[in-house]
Amino acid sequence: MNEVSKSEPKLAEWRERAIAFEQEIQKAVVGQDRVIRLVTIGVFARGHVMIEGDVGVGKTTLLRAVSRALGGDFARVEGTVDMMPSDILYHTYLGDDGRPRVDPSELLRLADTLPVFFFNEINRARPQVHSLLLRLMAERSVTAFNRLYHFPYLQVFADRNMVEREETFELPAAARDRFFMEISMAAPADRETRRKLVFDPAFQDVDTLLKRVKPGTVDYREIGGVARTIQETVKASATLESYVLSLWQGLTQPASAGISLPDVDVSTLVKGGASPRGLATLARAARVRAWLDGRDYLTPDDVKDVFFEVMAHRIFVDPIHALRGDEPVRQLCHAVFDATPVP
Repeated sequence: MNEVSKSEPKLAEWRERAIAFEQEIQKAVVGQDRVIRLVTIGVFARGHVMIEGDVGVGKTTLLRAVSRALGGDFARVEGTVDMMPSDILYHTYLGDDGRPRVDPSELLRLADTLPVFFFNEINRARPQVHSLLLRLMAERSVTAFNRLYHFPYLQVFADRNMVEREETFELPAAARDRFFMEISMAAPADRETRRKLVFDPAFQDVDTLLKRVKPGTVDYREIGGVARTIQETVKASATLESYVLSLWQGLTQPASAGISLPDVDVSTLVKGGASPRGLATLARAARVRAWLDGRDYLTPDDVKDVFFEVMAHRIFVDPIHALRGDEPVRQLCHAVFDATPVP
């Protein structure tokens, strides 16, 4: 029996756990099945995730439910304009004797048991803070108190203040590229779900609501091994690989791929991004999506389903088009899929 076949029973069992994981989160977060599926893909691909949405749509509740279902701890920081990197690492206070004390922050104290770290309103913080966060995301380690702290299970989740522009600092391209996905989370459109959220008292008490979620539905300490097995087991055919490479060319050289957009000179539209790391990340996400669908091979639908969340924030367009927000990139992504023959 080869290594792949040995891993199949384990992956089948873990797929059932992953589906149960989603079902547990749905007990606390309603009307967000797509968002929960994307977060699950992020968890089992071991990627950091940006979640964007209006105030009060349930982002913190979602991540607390994820942490509870993983059986680990949850830590959160609030971005502020006066925040310094030390605020993430150190806790300062006055002791009983009136003297100042400096202790490890919650992030450091929970290093060994922390699967979910939520940075709320990350663009409120200054670039110095972003720099520390980039190291934490890239290396899962930081230095403090003359020692190196490791975060073996950590995944960083963040959101941005998309309403107020004063006293905010836009994330640089390198910082955004470190996020595995950028997921949009909006208020549910379904009328009955909206009624529940507004009038059902259960949704007004988050602590009680989260008790619905079974703790440790999956063991966060085992996710890393499962994630590696998924990537090794789910295969892409030569035809599928050629398809993804054609999509890549369409993103980086849309004019040469025969792509056109209304009132846009596509030859000057894309200024950067869509790097090899970005396409490798797309493959990682697509493999997890295929696994959750019960397959050990990739299809074009796996790629398309996660494409925008994985790739859009990695495509940097001419500043004049960037003023229109995500719309030019969204149009480009649709045009690339329309122009690329599906195998």
